[in-house]
Amino acid sequence: MTISNDRAYVWIWLPGATNPVVAGVITAQSKKYVFTYGQSYLKRENAIPIFEPELPLVQGTQVPVFEMASCLRDGAPDAWGRRVILNKLTGASGKEANTMALNELTFMLESGSDRIGGLDFQYSASEYVSREVGFASLDALTEAADLLDRGIPLPPELCRAIQHGTSIGGARPKVLIDDQKNNRKYIAKFSASNDSYSVVKAEFIAMRLAKLAGLNVATVSMTCSLGKDVILIERFDRLYNAVENTWTRRLMVSALTLLSLSEDFPHYASYPDLAALIRGQFYHPRQTLRELYSRITFNILVGNTDDHARNHAAFWDGRQFELTPAFDICPQGRSGQEATQAMLITENNRYSQLRTCLEAAVHFNLSATEATDIIRHQIAVVVDHWDQICDEATLSEIDKRLFMGNQFLNPYAFYNLPPNSGIIPQWDISMDMEEFVIKTNKD
Repeated sequence: MTISNDRAYVWIWLPGATNPVVAGVITAQSKKYVFTYGQSYLKRENAIPIFEPELPLVQGTQVPVFEMASCLRDGAPDAWGRRVILNKLTGASGKEANTMALNELTFMLESGSDRIGGLDFQYSASEYVSREVGFASLDALTEAADLLDRGIPLPPELCRAIQHGTSIGGARPKVLIDDQKNNRKYIAKFSASNDSYSVVKAEFIAMRLAKLAGLNVATVSMTCSLGKDVILIERFDRLYNAVENTWTRRLMVSALTLLSLSEDFPHYASYPDLAALIRGQFYHPRQTLRELYSRITFNILVGNTDDHARNHAAFWDGRQFELTPAFDICPQGRSGQEATQAMLITENNRYSQLRTCLEAAVHFNLSATEATDIIRHQIAVVVDHWDQICDEATLSEIDKRLFMGNQFLNPYAFYNLPPNSGIIPQWDISMDMEEFVIKTNKD
């Protein structure tokens, strides 16, 4: 079964605006989706490119290098959102949904309007109609996400509720939450039916430790719904306008888009290439390079190997870029020690080791001493605040022992460090946490 749309109008929230304007149209043409700016948009004094150099502010049809311009694809739903949309349009779920086909424009037009960033996709060029479905309780959203995750068809009322999660990226169950009382917006991530450990608590712990280590990360909190753990991640792509009692949206592009890569070639993404862009096109390049380097080392220390290019993003104001807060530091399950990062750290090396990071420091305008100081500080934060943050997460002793030395501070990260590196030397796998603390303080 195939459901297709042949065009979608792109609406944009210009910097500081509380209402969108139509920017142009995406049209299915052969095997590609071409884009054309509207004449009314090109005549606007405050018009900016959706993303430059990919979609410069010019007249005429622009044919993308890939199937669709990456800056537009950034706004499309990923695996989880597509499952929800397939269920809504076809009633299919689980393995049955895999046999259904919707073209890219259909996914974009059928997903929620409160998507990440400052774009939305509409059927009309003259009337903007939000596809939000009103209030849905966290319990209703949790129930809907759980049923869909287990491949069970949703009743109509839950199908409407889960629409809140269709426009978000990623593969895990999640929805958007509006806290109207406190003027906050959140992404809520749920446990999945096949989780072998508390993934959401692992992410909460990593994000809280990252904040304590001085990284610029989204604010997170833990809650519970229908007996399931839920992590709430506060959105940073929305700014509340108290005067007009409404929201402005910040335009964003992924690192995949910045690096001129497509969904088919994510393994070519590299941190040195991203660092080169930061030096020439970002606000505050020196501080941003240090921040990005610190995220790489922290990801390795907490076992987040899912640092692919869609999990990095930048704000875009039509002139330059600004690195967004980190938003997906999620330690990954490991059965052994050897691991690699999703993005290359230096040259052809993506091994999840601090030695790799030390070799890469030059790409981030950091001296060996500066790089070492960053790593030592992060290790100290993990060690010193481990018990406190685990308590905040109400982590069980079993998971606490599982996480430490496996996802968090895995010995593999410390292997092959140069003797004079100034970082903790080889960590014996048999060492327990107390011994590691003593060794950290001593060294």
